[in-house]
Amino acid sequence: MNILNKVKTYREEERKLQWEGTFAEYLELLKERPEIAQTAHSRIYNMIMSSGITEKDGKKMYDFFGEEIFGLEDAMERLVEEYFHPAAKRLDVRKRILLLMGPVSGGKSTIVTMLKRGLEKYSRTEEGAVYAIKGCPMHEDPLHLIPHHLREEFAEEYGVRIEGSLSPLNTMRLEKEYNGKIEDVRVERIFLSEDKRVGIGTFSPSDPKSQDIADLTGSIDFSTIAEYGSESDPRAYRFDGELNKANRGMMEFQEMLKCDEKFLWHLLSLTQEGNFKAGRFALISADELIVAHTNEAEYRSFISNKKNEALHSRIIVMPIPYNLEVSQEERIYQKMIKESDMAHVHIAPHALKVAAIFSILTRLEDSNKQGVDIVKKMRLYDGESVEGFNQMDVEELKAEFPVEGMNGIDPRYVINRISSAIIRKEVPSINALDVLRSLKEGLSQHASISQEDKEKYMNYISIARKEYDEIAKKEVQKAFVYSYEESAKTLMDNYLDNVEAYCNKNKLRDPLTGEEMNPDEKLMRSIEEQIGISENAKKAFREEILIRISAYARKGKRFDYNSHERLRQAIQKKLFADLKDVVKITTSTKTPDESQLKKINEVIARLVDEYGYNSVSANELLRYVGSLLNR
Repeated sequence: MNILNKVKTYREEERKLQWEGTFAEYLELLKERPEIAQTAHSRIYNMIMSSGITEKDGKKMYDFFGEEIFGLEDAMERLVEEYFHPAAKRLDVRKRILLLMGPVSGGKSTIVTMLKRGLEKYSRTEEGAVYAIKGCPMHEDPLHLIPHHLREEFAEEYGVRIEGSLSPLNTMRLEKEYNGKIEDVRVERIFLSEDKRVGIGTFSPSDPKSQDIADLTGSIDFSTIAEYGSESDPRAYRFDGELNKANRGMMEFQEMLKCDEKFLWHLLSLTQEGNFKAGRFALISADELIVAHTNEAEYRSFISNKKNEALHSRIIVMPIPYNLEVSQEERIYQKMIKESDMAHVHIAPHALKVAAIFSILTRLEDSNKQGVDIVKKMRLYDGESVEGFNQMDVEELKAEFPVEGMNGIDPRYVINRISSAIIRKEVPSINALDVLRSLKEGLSQHASISQEDKEKYMNYISIARKEYDEIAKKEVQKAFVYSYEESAKTLMDNYLDNVEAYCNKNKLRDPLTGEEMNPDEKLMRSIEEQIGISENAKKAFREEILIRISAYARKGKRFDYNSHERLRQAIQKKLFADLKDVVKITTSTKTPDESQLKKINEVIARLVDEYGYNSVSANELLRYVGSLLNR
């Protein structure tokens, strides 16, 4: 199906969704589906919930944000549960401006854009359908037609509460076009759209001397005054300000805290009373979410100004910090690269990971908790197992700095440096060292980073380099062992058999000769020494392993290679130690013989086929690991 056919199909589907009828017919619809009368806040909350919730590692993840917002599950849960949920239940928080506060490139604008696009899509579903008085420039709620004295009875009959008064324009239209008969007023289904200015608005402040308040509240149409005879005739007014057009949906207030005060005062009554003043009319009702975003410095400056005290209490501040998980940071870079013209460039495995390690380190605070350095903290935050620590420790670390992640390197800087590395390198392939080199060079050119921070960040680049050195060595060593997982499993099974015999004071039977043998102490020690288990500590370690095996058996689970973090490290290091000399000789020799050349080609093929490298990055990896092993 070509693009024009798809456009035609979309147009036809929208035509099928359209509905028009009288107010009386709308009330029949309302009886069947009371949700069509929901408030703007309720609609947004239900839209988010309709996408589903996923539980992962005890965290609640809203699928609505899943493909765009990474590593901010706690912030998203706070946003939904502390703002949208109570606002949807008509609690007082809906009478507040939602202010997303966080560092640059932290995802604030992305969240707002997702809410806008989500509303557009949701208004085309049955659950998110929106109905308005036909011909109203503000897409007014048809229920405003119900007189105030009948609204309690209406709520009892329909189970729907009505808020707000009929606008001046529709009050006049009701009399002049419908002779006061509310049952005859035409109602239509509308589809929210930022482009068409239906239910979604955006206000951006400019020069306060030249910007007119009409941008927010609409203005008099002077060309019609001669026709209608008065500036107070609602037909002589253009209800086309952002507050008018955003009715029934949401309005993004860009750079709100930089805005001139006269624009902000309109938000006081809108948030608290659900109405605002425009022209020479009574207060105009509006049902909309006002969302703004800013950085911490601007917010601190705003609240320090005593003139703004009235607005302080009308604002709910939601901190949106940087992501603090390495794996999620990688996803951010992958997304940004995919959206760019760099998607064709081969980025070697772990190149984005080392950039993410550097970024996360710059955002973390040094913990006062004993035994936790910044690297361990980074690993714990990323869900890795760190010996001696558990999930409760992670929660304690997070509680130590509740607003952690409000400072540090932003994702845009990293992508800029990756772009620089790509442009500089002639071959369409970059590796982790190219990225680290580019990040390092960028710091010296970054004017806004203090000298103290530069020195700290240089140290983080060194840490990221050390992390990569270990990753690179493991990668190559694993590629040298054709069936690495199988070798690890065999070695572990052999170790466990010996440990079981040792702890139970039993003998082992040789599978070939059938003769009984003592547990192989040499084998067990060769593995345990890899992780620093002393001769005195070996018995306790072996008993701990046996207890873990029993615990798994009781739960009906199988103890495997990943069931004990330290044992896994020991097996891994033992395999690599046995292999180290082979890898060292093969990767570092300048004139490999035929057998070495064959092995190198096999390893390169494996790195390309199974590990995601291309031939250029695989060769670079081998040369680099060869140099590491020869140091």
